[in-house]
Amino acid sequence: MSFVECVPNFSEGRRPEVIAAIRDAIAGVPGTVVLDVSSDPSHNRTVVTFVAPVSSAADAAFAGIATAATLIDLNTHQGEHPRLGATDVCPFIPLEGTSMEDCIALARTLGERVGKELAVPVFLYERAASRPDRVNLADIRRGEFEGAKTSIGTDPNRVPDFGPNAIHPTAGATVIGARPFLVAFNVYLGGKEHLAIAKAVAKAVRGSSGGLKGVKGLGLEVDGQAQVSMNLVDLDATPLHRAYEMVRMEAEALGVTPTWSEVVGLVPERALFETAARHLRWRTYSPDLVLERQVRSAASGGVSLAGFVSEVASNAPVPGGGSVAAHAGALGAALAQMVAGLTVGKKKYAAVDAEMQAIAIRAASLVRRLGELRVEDAQAYASVSAAYQLPKETPEQQTVREAAIQAALVGAAKTPLETARCCAEVAALAATCAEQGNTNAASDAGVAALMAEAACRGATYNVRINVVAMPDRAAGAPLAAEAQALVARCAADAARATAAVERQLA
Repeated sequence: MSFVECVPNFSEGRRPEVIAAIRDAIAGVPGTVVLDVSSDPSHNRTVVTFVAPVSSAADAAFAGIATAATLIDLNTHQGEHPRLGATDVCPFIPLEGTSMEDCIALARTLGERVGKELAVPVFLYERAASRPDRVNLADIRRGEFEGAKTSIGTDPNRVPDFGPNAIHPTAGATVIGARPFLVAFNVYLGGKEHLAIAKAVAKAVRGSSGGLKGVKGLGLEVDGQAQVSMNLVDLDATPLHRAYEMVRMEAEALGVTPTWSEVVGLVPERALFETAARHLRWRTYSPDLVLERQVRSAASGGVSLAGFVSEVASNAPVPGGGSVAAHAGALGAALAQMVAGLTVGKKKYAAVDAEMQAIAIRAASLVRRLGELRVEDAQAYASVSAAYQLPKETPEQQTVREAAIQAALVGAAKTPLETARCCAEVAALAATCAEQGNTNAASDAGVAALMAEAACRGATYNVRINVVAMPDRAAGAPLAAEAQALVARCAADAARATAAVERQLA
């Protein structure tokens, strides 16, 4: 089952009974788990973090929005944080096994329902935005509830994406969207007498003012203290520790030292680990050095299928075609193992019992090896990328760089070549299973062979593209030649398997 995260922000942080009613409405939708409820009386705002299956996430969010629309009146609301509606903003965030496209679809479904059933105007933002000027939440929220009373319905640029072209008299308007994971991070600069400094620091830090990429910032007074309130929307571009160091540097330049900081809601563990590694100056840090991470991986058998598919669908260069080919080959090997297992021990197939036992054992070994190659293929990209990033200002540096690129590309070609070898073997095993194995599973043997052939061809593409990129192509020519030979062998075995299947189906 695929899950998404949703983090609706409600314009209420002072009345516990209202906060509880909103939380209970969300939690009452089957399959929904509320992970966190963070309320701030000064902001007069509550952030609820929940996860739910894709199939019911919009229902859970709607339940919270509908409850907030009934219990919150923006006409009497006052707080430090900008707000446009009783439910100010409601983003969906993809988790393992889901994509940004899933979240965009949820945002649009929810927006249409809120507009129709609650008569609350809805604006789509971030990845779900219907137009470029609505990507940024701050642009949509400018003027807040009070300004929206007159702009919605009169300004052609303020026509909502869903719902009436008029502000809801008490619930205002709602902004719904899809975005990557965001960290709400606040740094305090002492007493409220430093509010002007907090505003100056926020301006220096936020990306729209030329500061840090993916950072939105405001200077606020909260509980008598000066606060730099930030949303970090791209942790790869600006990690937690960099945001804090920028705030500290800018504040100290103005004569103030940060006193403490906080995260509102939840934070990915990698953000905290990276911050700790930075503080310790731990040069060799890797997430794989975290004990609990290794334990979780061992307990779950590694990354889930949904997680792998989600990683492939992302805009990251790895895992790519080589890893997918290895995974396809592993599936083919698993099918061959299954067919052999369904043959072993059957009186009808006593003559091939020993051979099928051997096939099952070998197929299991190939499943394991191809699973390793799936990971190794992604890792090989890192060495190639590092080689291309070596300096090349001097002739000596160019020579070193070219040699490093050649070595990295050879290594990157050898991994998919090993995948092709394994897949050719899988195809041969599948063909034997199709010809001699349990006839009730003949189609499964055929699928195993076809998967192996496709995986072998795909792996060969990766061999050849790395050879083409080599400064010394001649050194890679034997690798490409072997890969092509493996494709021919694999195709022959796949044809043998499919012919056996066709005979069974005739």
